[in-house]
Amino acid sequence: MAALYEGYTLCGLVPAQNLSNSGIQGIEAERDSDHVVVTDSTRSVTLYKVSDQKPLGSWTVKQGQTLTCSTVYNSQTKEYVAVTDNKVIRIWKEEDIILDKAFKATVSSDVWRVHCVPGGEPVALFQRGAVRLLDSLLSAPQQSIEEVLAQEEAIRWSITVVAETQQFVIFTTEQKGDHFLYLQRLNPNTLQRYRLEREEPGLSPLSFSASYRDKHIRLLYLYPNGHVYQSVVSVRGLGADEGAQALPLPRSLLLGLPVGEGLLEAASALVLDEAHVAVVGVPHPSAGAGKDFLCIWNTNFQTLQAGKEIAGKIYGQLWSYSSKLFIPHGKTLSVIPYECPKSSLASALGKLRQARTEESKAPASVPSWNNILHGEKAQPSRTVETRKTRTNRKTQSAPALTTDQVLELIKTAPVEEVQKEVEGLFSRADIQDLQLSVGQLASSLVSRSLADPAFYTPSTLAQLVHTQCLCHSVCPDLVLLALEKKDYFLCQLCLQFFPDIPEAVTCACLKAFISMPDVDADKASLDPDSVSFMDTLVSREHGHLGMQNGFSPASIEEDRSDALSGGGAVTKTRAEDKEKTSTPPEQICPVGKHKAVLLNEVLQTAYSDSYLLPHLKDLSSQNVILFLQYLQFLYLKYSQDAFPQMHGLRSPSLTQIMDWVCLLLDAHFTVLVMTPEAKGLLLNLHSFVKSQVRLFSELGKIESSLQELNKMKMKKEVGQYSIEVIELF
Repeated sequence: MAALYEGYTLCGLVPAQNLSNSGIQGIEAERDSDHVVVTDSTRSVTLYKVSDQKPLGSWTVKQGQTLTCSTVYNSQTKEYVAVTDNKVIRIWKEEDIILDKAFKATVSSDVWRVHCVPGGEPVALFQRGAVRLLDSLLSAPQQSIEEVLAQEEAIRWSITVVAETQQFVIFTTEQKGDHFLYLQRLNPNTLQRYRLEREEPGLSPLSFSASYRDKHIRLLYLYPNGHVYQSVVSVRGLGADEGAQALPLPRSLLLGLPVGEGLLEAASALVLDEAHVAVVGVPHPSAGAGKDFLCIWNTNFQTLQAGKEIAGKIYGQLWSYSSKLFIPHGKTLSVIPYECPKSSLASALGKLRQARTEESKAPASVPSWNNILHGEKAQPSRTVETRKTRTNRKTQSAPALTTDQVLELIKTAPVEEVQKEVEGLFSRADIQDLQLSVGQLASSLVSRSLADPAFYTPSTLAQLVHTQCLCHSVCPDLVLLALEKKDYFLCQLCLQFFPDIPEAVTCACLKAFISMPDVDADKASLDPDSVSFMDTLVSREHGHLGMQNGFSPASIEEDRSDALSGGGAVTKTRAEDKEKTSTPPEQICPVGKHKAVLLNEVLQTAYSDSYLLPHLKDLSSQNVILFLQYLQFLYLKYSQDAFPQMHGLRSPSLTQIMDWVCLLLDAHFTVLVMTPEAKGLLLNLHSFVKSQVRLFSELGKIESSLQELNKMKMKKEVGQYSIEVIELF
């Protein structure tokens, strides 16, 4: 079945004062599936990286100028194309900062939209229906533009589609209550005009969507009464222009959506694939009035397969790129991932059998409609009856619970029974079959654990996380529950397997880990590989301290003395240093082994600097100093004796360590400077930076020599022992 996953905010909106529109003209895919270009209704164009929810670039036209169509990205030239004030076409590259200095050309007629398919050439659609390839238009911007539309006929919607290597511009128009469909083929240029059948008097389509499949262009349109129609046009049948004559366009009712009382006002239907349609602004069949939903309907079986309530005003806008839905609502533009696997009638009805017992290995019986619709179990084959099969029949005398039954059981049953049934469900079914159920099971377990302090199933939750079918968005309270229960093993698993943990939750984990006593941490049973890494690391505390990456721990005192004396002479001798201590304090791990393992998981968690920094400022100065001391310890261990990351063991990289050092210093530098306990730590960190600068300075001196070594050809025949003299000039 189709699924809608937990969404996230891409950016804020500035809707019109009367909330008549969202303030967004359009959203277009950019260079890949993770970048989109958002054009607002006034003056700004912004490029976003979707996975990071971060703007990568923004361009604004001058005061008094207005963007009049959605900006598109030309992947052939790596340029952006927009239109201002209806007639001025602007083209710029990502590195251009001031939009007014970029290329612009004024055309002779008002432009409705510029369209561009991936890998194709941009196409300009004029308000009076004419179409031009952008290169052809810009070669003579003031060329005469013909009028295709009749008087009082206006374009309402447009899109471009690639069908059989040919590009089509599709647009709909309205004239005195009648609606028309235009199909403009490019190379060769042909235009076909169709008349849409009338709906109830006074009703006009709220939205259009088009797709190409099986040599046909399929137009989907939604009316205020909830009727979703589909019209199909064969691209093979498109011939020469038929002039002003409009051909009748047959339609078929695809869906009859519930509208509640009255008619729909701001709604949209969007084709996702051959069997699924996303709809926003239409009431949920089982929800109360006054609530807006985003839903996915299966058009083959007329079933609602996924729904998510949307807060705030709905504007009737919806876009889809790379299995993500983009929906403006209230003052937010949200991104909601979705999935639409191929559907069968059984899955559409929610009756797909998930249990796979040993009997499934026997010759398959023919499924009947009773099996699918009423959940009756197929009779096992009687051809071969081994002792194993007979044992299975005995154990199955008590019917196994389905996923829905287990979900109901979680609400009231004791811990032991819930654990038994969930584990039994997983033993009977493939993880792939339970992918959509894992989130429901985890959410139900977490909800009851939060409501009932006596109820908690750590092993079951860990098993669900291990499936790797969960993420923080699906079960957002799981990590915080694990922290509340001091279930540090579950916290570690979530940090390992969840790719979307918010920065606030990451900081909550860091605060809990760094604050807890080492005694409590040592009681936790953690991932063996992570513990093995720390065992190896700590065992080297008393080893030989060498030099790598330009840093030698023996030089700490020299660098610190330089910093303290302003570069004066060092009064201590190395002999006196060796007599004073054999192992410097910074070479001893400042936290317990298990606490270090948990801190390592935080270091390896994905984050965004701008979102993480505000939460880091909530840490106390004592916690920051302790964490910096641990990071210093890791840095020294990674810098001595060419200590590598242990292959096969979870361990933070040197880059991750240094990134966190920088983040902590950015968030707390003023506090650390004013804290006496941090003085020695800051001097040590200063020496690290100084050693790196020294190293890169020395490497720069021999850069040309190293490049020459790289160009040299190795001799093919080299004996067991050889001496080669290399002359460097």
